[in-house]
Amino acid sequence: MEDAIFIGGGGAGYAEKQGLLLGYANRHGLVAGATGTGKTVTLQIMAEGFSAQGVPVFVADVKGDLAGIAKPGSATFKHHGAFTDRARTIGFDDYTYEGFPVTFWDLFARQGHPIRTTVAEMGPLLLSRLLGVSEAQEGVLNIAFRLADDEGLPILDFKDLQALLVWVAENRATLSTRYGTIATQSIGAIQRRLLVLENQGGARFFGEPALDLSDMLQTDPQGRGRINILAADELMRSPRLYATFLLWLLSELFEELPEVGNPEKPKLVFFFDEAHLLFDDAPKVLIDKVEQVARLIRSKGVGVYFVTQNPADVPDTVLGQLGNRVQHALRAFTARDRKALRLAAQTYRDNPALDIEQAIREVGVGEAVTSMLEKKGVPGMAQRTLIRPPSSQLGPIEPGERAALIAASPLAGKYETEQDRHSAHEILAERAAAAARAAEEAEAKEAEAEESDREFRQARRYSGARVARSSSRRSRADDSIGEQLTRTVMKELTGTTGRRIVRGILGGLFKGR
Repeated sequence: MEDAIFIGGGGAGYAEKQGLLLGYANRHGLVAGATGTGKTVTLQIMAEGFSAQGVPVFVADVKGDLAGIAKPGSATFKHHGAFTDRARTIGFDDYTYEGFPVTFWDLFARQGHPIRTTVAEMGPLLLSRLLGVSEAQEGVLNIAFRLADDEGLPILDFKDLQALLVWVAENRATLSTRYGTIATQSIGAIQRRLLVLENQGGARFFGEPALDLSDMLQTDPQGRGRINILAADELMRSPRLYATFLLWLLSELFEELPEVGNPEKPKLVFFFDEAHLLFDDAPKVLIDKVEQVARLIRSKGVGVYFVTQNPADVPDTVLGQLGNRVQHALRAFTARDRKALRLAAQTYRDNPALDIEQAIREVGVGEAVTSMLEKKGVPGMAQRTLIRPPSSQLGPIEPGERAALIAASPLAGKYETEQDRHSAHEILAERAAAAARAAEEAEAKEAEAEESDREFRQARRYSGARVARSSSRRSRADDSIGEQLTRTVMKELTGTTGRRIVRGILGGLFKGR
């Protein structure tokens, strides 16, 4: 299919080709279905299709199965016969085995190139979500970030943030008058959350060199888009870190990529697997941010595809932005499940030849109900679709093969060596050291002055300064008798009796005249 991603065959006998138009791939999408219904294979064939069309892809490998995209499938694979039969059924005549260019990433730097960002780039909102702090504690984090800007303190890594919080705690009385009340309990709670995150390995995510987004938008020499695979099997043990990282990456794409309007094909397609983790217990302000990103990032040429078990996992405000849909089977074991299934069916464009609700319930593994945007952005009619087989290897690759691909990557060596620039931790340490030196010098001067006073009092030292101060008043022994008499007379004359005498003398003189 030209200018489209081939998804599979639909309609009667699965003979009608179903595809996702590249021009509408940035209108986002949804891949949903119960566990074991084939969502991972759908992700794999979509990633292959976008890569073949020159579109870079980002996908999280939650189960470790997607690494096989880097390696072509094999005729000796146990499902080879089933794959070729399916290809014939859906008219996939040029089906061949092929590997695709892959870049492996890993927050823990074990199964791919390390991904880092600075604490400042993460920002207080996402950091608060990551730590799971209260509203009051989020306010303290906002104060800390504002203070860092005002004081010129770069917050790059974990130790920078920890040092800044300690400094805020020590100066909270002064800072509270300018930034608002800072409770020690809030600072303590944040520090405990940071300790938990550090124990989970989350501190490795913060630092430098920070991720250059252009490295995720690369193509290979043949013009195929590189598929960026995030190793998320270990990361999923910290689901909040996983969800916050993916949301941060989306936000960075939104902030940094230029506006491109409606491109002929996306600049990047982003698969958000286990999307329910993003919205579980999320505050409204965070959901609003996701909605804003989903609404506006398409004009940056980025298509976002949420992957989850049930469409109800995604808020309606976000779900309404997802135009391209692949709905694998939903199991209705309870009344709540049946209601969710009915609601899911109602979101599709009706097809007179298909009972959508029944189809969603009955589709087998490797089948789905699909609806892709057609020309002018009109939703296509729902079709029961047999998903095409993958061209790359189904399942993981050997650790040695992964290591070889990482070593041969065009990004090899760029992110592996961590940098530690002069930042808040070092600046505050220097300030503390300077304050300590000044205090020591002041104490030394004070001690010297006290020793000088003590020696003077014990007549061990003669100080010229002291002599000058003590000799500013001459002793009476040095005065002449005349001078002493004059002072006595003047003292008497300035007294009350003296003033009466003066008035009497002057009065007599003037009366005589």
